[in-house]
Formats: sequence, structure tokens, C-alpha cells
Amino acid sequence: MSGLLGAIRESVLIQAAMGDSLKSVQATSLAMAPVVEVFASFQGEGSYVGSPQVFFRLAGCPLRCAWCDTPGSLQLTDGATARLQSPHGTRRERAWVSPEQAAAWIQEIDPTGRMTVSLTGGEPLLWTDFLLALRPLLGRRRLHLETAGAHPESLGRVLSECDHVSADIKLPEDMLAPSAVGFEEVELSPRTGAEWREVRRSVLSLISGRDACAKLVVSGGRDESVYEEILADHSECAPDLTLFLQPATPLATVSAPDRATMEQLRDRARAKGIETTVLGQLHRAWRLA
Repeated sequence: MSGLLGAIRESVLIQAAMGDSLKSVQATSLAMAPVVEVFASFQGEGSYVGSPQVFFRLAGCPLRCAWCDTPGSLQLTDGATARLQSPHGTRRERAWVSPEQAAAWIQEIDPTGRMTVSLTGGEPLLWTDFLLALRPLLGRRRLHLETAGAHPESLGRVLSECDHVSADIKLPEDMLAPSAVGFEEVELSPRTGAEWREVRRSVLSLISGRDACAKLVVSGGRDESVYEEILADHSECAPDLTLFLQPATPLATVSAPDRATMEQLRDRARAKGIETTVLGQLHRAWRLA
């Protein structure tokens, strides 16, 4: 453990040893999280596509997806700053914030108090204390969680505080080895195909029957048959859950799938009774990101 996060946690342990009078300080310190950016825009993916939201992007993710489109949110760095885009203009602030400061930023960006907050990343489930402390500060706003779907224990801890969950269900072949995020993780990330299947089934079971959806990114060069196990797990563990098939946005090493692959994969999913929609990243088509 190093850098600012290490200093925060070391300080917390010292304070906790001094007595109960510092419990509130301990709770606030542990609930701090690193922010990449906060801005208002339209949701471009999933069940609430097109709805105006405040996007609150946290830093840090141990996963390495071949088609990741937010690589700037993966690592925790000392001296990092957060980008805030408010009605008053764009500015930089210190990245590590308390839930109280986060709530103030959200209110500044949307003074109406009505817009949904989309907590994204990175992987927000690295920061469950932050999420739990932020939720009561949001008032009547809805809180939507966007997660990689790799940490079911952490998801279970915060699930009741989320009004909507959008969870990835990932093809293990699309995943590189996890990378350290700079501190000891509460819940280890899956590495093998068997571990990925275990967490996938757990996550699907957790969000089944809730305001939630699953997202499967489909990259080029894959035969639709490689997704058969994922579709079987979805059908068994969360038959009521809408599945969004998302064609990968072309990157340096990743291509988009062809239309035939998407149609065949959609048909395979529907044959298993899964409500399935093909939906790309519309915010990129709209040039909002």
C-alpha cells in the first residue's frame, strides 16, 4: 500500500486506537474515494438510454478488458485531479473526496436535485463504504450503479441502496490478467474461466427480480457459439433480466462484430427465453463522449 490511500488508512488506524471519540473521523476517512470526473449528459447504454444523468466516475479497476474504453480510470495515481463540468464551466479539483463533497459536486452540476446519479468507473464496487455513505446524501435522486459484474460480495453489500444496476457479463476470453490497484482488495477478482463463471452466476442471481439489466460486449472475430455458456447461465440464474448485446466500439486491438454475428447471438439468447436487445454505445454515436 502506498500513496495517498495508504496514508489515509494508516491515519485511520492510529486514530481508531485513540478511542471512540474519533469513530466519525474513521468512518469518513474510510469512505473517501478517488474521482476521475463528474458531469451531466445523456445515458448512452442499457435500460435508461437517453435519460439525463449525472455521471460520477470513480478511479481504480483491477480488471483488464480487451475492449475497455475508459483506460484513464483504471489506475490510482498520487496527485491526480478530478474534472468537474458544471453549468459554471469546467475545472479541476483534488481527486480524493468524501461523500459530503461528492454530494455537493452533484448538486452543483444539477441544482434541480432531480437527475439520476450514475456511479461508474473504473469499478465502483472497490468503494462500497463511499457508496453507502453517499446514498443518504442524495435525497430524492435515484442512484444507478454501473459495474463490471466481477465482485458479487461487494455488490451484495450495496445492492439495497441502488435503484438500478447495470452489470457486465464478460466473456473470459476477452479478459487479460487482473492488475493490482495499489492497495489490498477486499474481494479478489476472477482469473480463470471457472472463477468467472462462479461470479457471473452469483451476480446474475443477485440482480434477478430487481430494476437491473445485464450487458454483454461482443467483439469482432468471435463465433456466437463461444457465448453459449454465458447465455445458459443468464437463462438459469436471471430469466427475467433484460440482456443488452453491445457491439464493441472499435479500438486499436479490437474490432466491431459483423451484423450476422449479432443477429445469430440475439437469436440464440431469445431461444433461451432471454429478453434481448442489440444496442451500441449511443453516447459515442451522439458524440457526447
